[in-house]
Amino acid sequence: MLDYLYTSQYQMRGMVAISLGQISGEAKEDYTHAVFMRFGSKEDLAKLYENPPYLQVMKKHVLPYCHGLMNVDYESEVEDDILHIFRKGEEYNYGVEFVLLIAFVEAAIGEAVEDALMSLQELTEEHPSLILQCTQGSNFNSKTSEEYTHGAVMRFRSSEAFEIFLSSSRYRDVWESKLQPIARKTLAIHFCVDPVGTEIM
Repeated sequence: MLDYLYTSQYQMRGMVAISLGQISGEAKEDYTHAVFMRFGSKEDLAKLYENPPYLQVMKKHVLPYCHGLMNVDYESEVEDDILHIFRKGEEYNYGVEFVLLIAFVEAAIGEAVEDALMSLQELTEEHPSLILQCTQGSNFNSKTSEEYTHGAVMRFRSSEAFEIFLSSSRYRDVWESKLQPIARKTLAIHFCVDPVGTEIM
């Protein structure tokens, strides 16, 4: 299933990066796997949901084994560097993908949320030795997921880097003082990134 999903990028124009894997640790809300896809534009992303090869992969290799799924889509900018945009190069071959989904209380949408997310972004930028990249944004996919208002994805260089960051006092401080007080619901999952898709399925 993962190989089919991974190599489907070669049949979809506009997809510039993908990572996927089995969620590590305890199961969260019965989710077992996660997929991160990056597209060049919102228009390219919109084409995904009606792309015939992708729909075939979902129909034949995903949905028969899937008891539920959720999509969260957000818009974000990344460093203007081809390796970071396409997530290519040796340092992107391995690591840990950390996905954080947040449903902020409606009253906090606006300045409070912007301040909290900015604090999180600044925190990740303070640790380039641990984190390769962090993106975050407001969920605009109301059709398939109304549960979460925002999403963030962080790529850690290793499992050790992931553990160091999450156990740091700075992260706990940002979480407890900025994010948690205005969050109605959160979902935090992570998975190890290993090379997959060695042949086109």
